[in-house]
Amino acid sequence: MSAMAANFLGMDLVSSLPSDVREKLAELDLELSEGDITQKGYEKKRTKLLQPFLKKQELNDVEKAKNLPPPPYYNIKESNNSNSNVNNDGVIVSSEGYSYVTEVPSLPSSQQRHSKKSDFHQPSSAISISSSTPQSEGGVPGYENMRPQGGAVGDPGYQNTREPNTFQNHAPHPPTNSSQSRQRRTQRKVTHNEKRYHSEVRQEAVQQALAALKGRPKPSLPMPSKRSSVLNRSPGCNDELDSSSDDESIPEELISPDKEYNYPRDHISKNMQPPEPIIKPPIRESSMIAQQQHLRHDVKQSQAPIQKYSLSGSAAERRPPQNLPPLPTSDTSSTESPPIGYKRDNEFTDKAYKQKHFNAPDITQFNNAHRIADRVTRYVNVSQTELNETDANGKWKVSAKIQQLLNTLKRPKRRPLPEFYEDNDIELEIAANPKDPNAPKPEGSTMTPVQGEQLSIPAGLPRTLECALQRYGMNSFKSSMATVLDPNGKITTTLTYGKLLSRAQKIAYALSTKIFSKGPEQVTLKPGDRVALVYPNNDPLSFITAWYGCMFRGLVPLPIELPLSSSDTPPQQVGFLLSSCAITVALTSEACLKGLPKSATGEIAKLKGWPRLQWFVTEHLPKPPKDFNVGNLRVEDTAAAYIEYTTDKEGSVMGITVSRAAMINHCRALTMACHYTEGETIVCVLDFKREVGLWHAVLTSILNGMHVVFIPYALMKLRPSSWMQLITKHRASCCLVKSRDLHWGLLATKDHKDISLASLRMLLVADGANPWSLSSCDQFLNVFQAKGLRSDAICPCASSSEVFTVSLRRPGRSSTTGFCQSATGRGVLSMAALSHGVVRVDSEDSLTSLTLQDCGQVMPAAQMVVVRSEGAPVLCKTDQVGEICVTSGSTGASYFGLDGMTNSTFRVQPLLEDPEQPKDGGGTIASTPKPISEEYYVRSGLLGFLGPGGLVFVCGSRDGLMTVTGRKHNADDIIATVLAVEPMRFIYRGRIAVFSIKVLRDERVCVIAEQRPDCSEEESFQWMSRVLQAVDSIHQVGIYCLALVPPNHLPKTPLGGIHLCEARRRFLEGSLHPANVLMCPHTCVTNLPKPRELHQGVQTTAKLSSSSGCGITDTGVGPASVMVGNLVQGNRLAVAHGRDVGMAEDGERKPQLITGVLRWRANTSPDHIIFTLLNAKGAIAKTLTCSELHKRAEKIAALLQERGKIEPGDHVALIFPPGLDLLCAFYGCLYLGAIPITIRPPHPQNLITTLPTVRMIVDVSKSGIVLSIQPIIKLLKSREAASSIDPKTWPPILDIDDNPKRKLAGIATVSLDSSAYLDFSVSTCGRLSGVNITHRSLSSLCASLKLACELYPSRHVALCLDPYCGLGFVMWTLIGVYSGHHSILIAPYEVEANPSLWLSTLSQHRVRDTFCSYGVIELCTKALSNSVPSLKQRNVDLRCVRTCVVVGEERPRVTLTQQFCKLFQGLGLNTRCVSTSFGCRVNPAICVQGASSAESAQVYVDLRALRNNRVALVERGAPNSLCLIESGKLLPGVKVIIANPETKGHCGDSHLGEIWVQAPHNANGYFTIYGDETDYNDHFNAKLVTGATSEMYARTGYLGFLRRTECSQAASILDETTPSVASRDSDTESLNSMSQLQLNFSNTSLGGNSEHSLVGGAVNSNDQELHDAVYVVGALDEVISLRGMNYHPIDIENSVLRCHKKIAECAVFTWTNLLVVVVELDGNESEALDLVPLVTNTVLEEHQLIVGVVVVVDPGVVPINSRGEKQRMHLRDGFLADQLDPIYVAYNM
Repeated sequence: MSAMAANFLGMDLVSSLPSDVREKLAELDLELSEGDITQKGYEKKRTKLLQPFLKKQELNDVEKAKNLPPPPYYNIKESNNSNSNVNNDGVIVSSEGYSYVTEVPSLPSSQQRHSKKSDFHQPSSAISISSSTPQSEGGVPGYENMRPQGGAVGDPGYQNTREPNTFQNHAPHPPTNSSQSRQRRTQRKVTHNEKRYHSEVRQEAVQQALAALKGRPKPSLPMPSKRSSVLNRSPGCNDELDSSSDDESIPEELISPDKEYNYPRDHISKNMQPPEPIIKPPIRESSMIAQQQHLRHDVKQSQAPIQKYSLSGSAAERRPPQNLPPLPTSDTSSTESPPIGYKRDNEFTDKAYKQKHFNAPDITQFNNAHRIADRVTRYVNVSQTELNETDANGKWKVSAKIQQLLNTLKRPKRRPLPEFYEDNDIELEIAANPKDPNAPKPEGSTMTPVQGEQLSIPAGLPRTLECALQRYGMNSFKSSMATVLDPNGKITTTLTYGKLLSRAQKIAYALSTKIFSKGPEQVTLKPGDRVALVYPNNDPLSFITAWYGCMFRGLVPLPIELPLSSSDTPPQQVGFLLSSCAITVALTSEACLKGLPKSATGEIAKLKGWPRLQWFVTEHLPKPPKDFNVGNLRVEDTAAAYIEYTTDKEGSVMGITVSRAAMINHCRALTMACHYTEGETIVCVLDFKREVGLWHAVLTSILNGMHVVFIPYALMKLRPSSWMQLITKHRASCCLVKSRDLHWGLLATKDHKDISLASLRMLLVADGANPWSLSSCDQFLNVFQAKGLRSDAICPCASSSEVFTVSLRRPGRSSTTGFCQSATGRGVLSMAALSHGVVRVDSEDSLTSLTLQDCGQVMPAAQMVVVRSEGAPVLCKTDQVGEICVTSGSTGASYFGLDGMTNSTFRVQPLLEDPEQPKDGGGTIASTPKPISEEYYVRSGLLGFLGPGGLVFVCGSRDGLMTVTGRKHNADDIIATVLAVEPMRFIYRGRIAVFSIKVLRDERVCVIAEQRPDCSEEESFQWMSRVLQAVDSIHQVGIYCLALVPPNHLPKTPLGGIHLCEARRRFLEGSLHPANVLMCPHTCVTNLPKPRELHQGVQTTAKLSSSSGCGITDTGVGPASVMVGNLVQGNRLAVAHGRDVGMAEDGERKPQLITGVLRWRANTSPDHIIFTLLNAKGAIAKTLTCSELHKRAEKIAALLQERGKIEPGDHVALIFPPGLDLLCAFYGCLYLGAIPITIRPPHPQNLITTLPTVRMIVDVSKSGIVLSIQPIIKLLKSREAASSIDPKTWPPILDIDDNPKRKLAGIATVSLDSSAYLDFSVSTCGRLSGVNITHRSLSSLCASLKLACELYPSRHVALCLDPYCGLGFVMWTLIGVYSGHHSILIAPYEVEANPSLWLSTLSQHRVRDTFCSYGVIELCTKALSNSVPSLKQRNVDLRCVRTCVVVGEERPRVTLTQQFCKLFQGLGLNTRCVSTSFGCRVNPAICVQGASSAESAQVYVDLRALRNNRVALVERGAPNSLCLIESGKLLPGVKVIIANPETKGHCGDSHLGEIWVQAPHNANGYFTIYGDETDYNDHFNAKLVTGATSEMYARTGYLGFLRRTECSQAASILDETTPSVASRDSDTESLNSMSQLQLNFSNTSLGGNSEHSLVGGAVNSNDQELHDAVYVVGALDEVISLRGMNYHPIDIENSVLRCHKKIAECAVFTWTNLLVVVVELDGNESEALDLVPLVTNTVLEEHQLIVGVVVVVDPGVVPINSRGEKQRMHLRDGFLADQLDPIYVAYNM
């Protein structure tokens, strides 16, 4: 009330408030909008301020209320109805299943607590007990407990929430009786459509909860974005939409047929479009403007609690253009990235570059494969003006939606969290189950078992069912046993007792003689064998005859559902049950056999998971011979009679074995409790194969010789009142129904006039234990009391497959025995207390109460107790909810074949008190307490308590129970609340599934509903948000996932109910295909890892400060940090050296100019072939000898000098495809003393996005001239290129093939420290940078590589890399000239055309050493996965390969290399030879696996420790383990340390830090860097602040760690069985023990028959040395910092890729501290929404992170550069600029 009234106050009386209160209110509002206070705190303070004024306001409201007409939520009846309950105001109130009235839960928590406490102390006996004798007031039993307080009736907020279309004409004065009844009737018409479990008081409660929330200033939720094609398919897209905008959102892939393999789809299609200078971003959602205007009109009329949603109306169109929200500066990922878009002018002027308006550049061209070229960044050219929040059509931009999401998730600004987290499992477990100190505790005494009455068997009752059938079959053979109706309601066939007996005997005889062939052997069925009964639901007669045929033969029937098709609700689980029961024979009817799914040969198809069955038809069987007597068979009472299947919460199917004794005892107990007599007629609407339907209609009916009329489900759907008409027609005395049937019967008003229920003495409600049943029973009684229905005929019962009938309200309630059977009970209980497992009577006006009806008393001869549902079976207190357990002679015996589960369910011995826990410190373990009796009790699976007078109250089931953060919620209660949110317009009432899934150690509530086809996107979204609010306010639990599926999409059970287990299974495996999804992890997940307290006072001023840890900025932490947990393991400082370069030959000791080396080679070995270029077929395209290269280089130098007027030191841009021209041009520049810059040419099919990058590098590198070949020059000047860049603005372009007039005068002599070339590349973060490589660095690098890789002129090396930057450029261009070996060059784009090109080249040329990129490895793995046999036939043999180095600037991709090795092992590839290298901007080659290096060491580290910058080694397969491989061996002359990137302190071995490198071949500084240069000043001259502070290092920008490990040559990176030595060492072992280990190791390997010496040359003494392995974890720029922890995108992406088979690729990034996950869907668009919950669950479970936005896109959208690295920042920019054309964008709440 308070918040709502405050809202009214805010509108009406703000002016009358004192000015100081108004000021305080304004301050509060400001604090909330700034995020300095939580929503809860805001409301608390606001309520406190307004409390004095509210008192007055409420008094006025009450005055007004008396004069207002009653709201439309009450059942208004004619006043002459004798059974009505009139309250003071003359409003007639109908009783309901759920009574929540008047109080809205927005009181400050302190007040709530006081009011609750007073309630909790009420004794539980206050549950009302009313006898069924007519009451003095003439009221209906239990009604007085439910009368709402008068104050609620005219609540002003209440009036406003009225539905506009249902109740329009409310007169200001109270209407007359006749108008009231008319109004009631019209409402019934509205709700006619399948309105299950209609419950008006609950609706009232929900309306009030929503009204209260309406007053809160809650920001609107951003609606998910859908592509129009997805909208069209989801229910709710109206056809009258303007479709003109839809064409634009069709992805280009769909426009053109994809004919050529070489060209990716999006490139071909671009040619078809006229070259426009500006590409309009495709339109995202189809905004339903016409519809919205219409909607807005409605919304104004109804003042329903609808908030403003992002798309409502065209308000968005009127909004002035507004730029992106400013980025918070704290966000690391966003500050370093380039501007989101830049203003593209056609002229590239110098001024533009000064302003740094560049594209985020990309070097992704010349890749024509589908996979990679599709991903060319197409998200860069957005003009600044297009970045408003809304585009021309009034559609909201992604960025605006995210801003909206952030506002919705407003939290107070957090202080920075400490470094270390407690994210171990125990902590998470505790956080998931918090102990609430204010939770109510049970206060009653321990309960005593309740005994049912003595079982008195009527004198003439037959001894067994077989005897009964024989008796009635002989003596009264003409009397009817069963009648069945056809779907039209006509009686088709009636089975008499005589016919039943003869048919059952025929079946028994046939089964005793029939020989079934089981494989080679012949089998007959013996007594005790199990058979399946497969009959459709409309054929109970065949089922009953087969059942009794089995009984006569002593067989054990197992009735199962009919599999309608092999793809039907998976019958696999049933198959497991059939197999475990060893069933080989299935009995069925002829019609049913015809309907079974058939295979192509016409035989019955084998169903998935089922054993091979013999089908036996039970019709048209021969008569048994005269001497065949079924009475001769004697079967033990303890033998199994039948097996009934049941499913558990997870969907596993189990068989419950029922003994013959239990079966007959249960029938006798039912006979007594229901007062059955011979010749009665029962109408049965239930499933006759199991539970209540089977026990009453098939078994007990035969025992008593009764007549059963069966109504099939199909008829009930057509004519819901058919069962009442049958009762009238047959004057039936008993009827078996569910509350659903009562409800449907109520709705069929037109059939009511001819109905008479006077003959009915028992209306058994089979699901009376369900909280819903109360309202159905009450309403049914209200309406049909006039038709003769007696109030004591309604008999709710509670039952379960394990216990059978648990309790039953006796019909007639006659108190013949001393047992008080006349009482019936109601309880208005506090739902909050129930969630803590405690019974508390709630005040009737509470919004969160639950009204229960009793389920009668314990069955005759049974004894019942209530025990704790978890842990030891201790007896509950009288006011405690627990699991009901029963002992009697009539319960199930066991779960077939499952002994462990049987013991815990069927053999429970309740204890009086808790078993004592053993004392701490290994004290004596107390003996277990004595059970209350020797008898075994059976768990029923029902949760409840025993009320006064032995009445049984059930408030839920074990399967429907959801324990969320320590509190228990019942799925049925949540369904009732969901249904009360005005559902008829949006969803189908009966079609809701509620279940919980376990994510991050706690259960999360999921609600799935079927959406109506005429419900629009926006309406359904608003309905969903209202459901969230209602459930939150009434149950105090958050819904984790709310999904709407199209009509009829939820899996059904054979009787039309929802198959809950199957719905849950489909949801979890991602095959439910919802039309709308709303995930709310931000609000639900409360057990994320918490910060650990940092100990105070352990601070000394020693200088060890920052060497202790990485990421901590406190410099006052001293040596004591070892205890604190800062230096957790080991104290060796992380430093490592490559071997000395000094061992090289004399000539190479001092650096030389590479030009000098080339001239020397041209003179000494002119005809030595140094380069060979291969074409796509693997044939030699061109070769180059030393002298040819020298001559061409001279010619090009002359050309540059003569035509280009190039002086030494000038910059020349070389734009060439990978090949020999590039080499010649490069050396030509060096000969002249010019400085070359190699640039990848633009992609001919994707000029628009790739050309600006080329142009930018030309400009940024200050190139005075461009050198290229004719095809590329044509491309640069083409008309397509002109649309992007004006050809006139290029610097002079020279063709390399032009001939100069004069020769080069002489080769320029330059100093070693002058620049040799500029190396430009784009980082994965989209940062373009150029580094300066001097001749000295170049020479040192070549010397180092030559030494490590043992490169000599006689060697052949195959290269399949991009030759534009980094190590790829060095290998392609420089090292071949330096060491003189033969380089075989393969352009990577040729491999895309012919995937086997690279491997066949290795085999054909017997290559020992090869270098390639990850892109090539991935291409081979994917494209050749099925081609290994054909490669073998072509004699491809990879045994020759000694080293295969994958060149990368990232963490080695372990899984990819392992897949590659495993795949090509069959071709002789030695898995040990595949390794990776590591280089970066500041040094192109830090680690490379040498020719004779040991294989790469592999370690497993703890992912959770990595988040906190610690390195903890774990065993392989440990939870949270991550496999890392060292990145090759350190090159000679290289020194590496690990430093803290923030404090620049030296890290220890066990810490993650930045890799710093010192080497003669480090680059010589940045030439230029795109973006802010100030951050990068120390990249080349960083110094430590501790230790050797004078040494200079270059910072690589990569995080990693060092491990001292042994060189071993025995194992391989693929040998997963033995962990490598590195992972076997425990972290605390000292170096002495390691060197000892190493000594033993070398002795054994050299002493015995050494296998190691055979691999890769002789074993040097070096091979057994300890060496330091470098492990790269990820780029510092890419680290995602969330909640104080550091995550590497690749780890999150790997988890996401595993979560669903249809995810082709994925990338993650952060935006304004929200984690955004982009997934490519390789499947149908209808599957897009399946991914949202799975992605959210997986990231939460594996990384404890909440995903903010899930974006589902088409394959090929995630951009990948030429090195195979994801360009996440480009993707982010494209996402924010609305250029991804996503299929679906989900904003998680």
